Amino acid sequence: MLANPYRQKPPSDESKWVCIYPLYLNSRKTLVQGRRIPKDKAVDSPTSQEIFDILQNAGLKVKIEKQKMHPLDASRDTNSQGRVRIQLHNDDGSLCNEKFPTRKSLMLYACEMIPKLKTRQTGSSQSHGGTSGKGGKQQKKKR
Repeated sequence: MLANPYRQKPPSDESKWVCIYPLYLNSRKTLVQGRRIPKDKAVDSPTSQEIFDILQNAGLKVKIEKQKMHPLDASRDTNSQGRVRIQLHNDDGSLCNEKFPTRKSLMLYACEMIPKLKTRQTGSSQSHGGTSGKGGKQQKKKR
């Protein structure tokens, strides 16, 4: 007997999981370009790996798809490639984690935690030194 094609898939099926693209959290993008949260809460150039690490540490069922890309992301930058799938609901309809009732709560949590990552903290001190070096070069050119 054939399976009923109209029967809905359970929430535990990966095709029913919520997708988050780095574009949704990027403070460099506008709402028209695809950002989905307020700019003051957004993060500068998040990666799918950072989102994956944070949500996995939060205890959620998470899957990363590195080769996927948002259709609005015209830059085609390899750093912004990828998407993260997250299971929000169990098969009985209950939430997997009471802390995250909606996809927006997931995105806001990720934005809150990404700056606290060790990779972000060490990167910011390195970029600080790099910018002062560039400033010195510019001053020499002006003389």
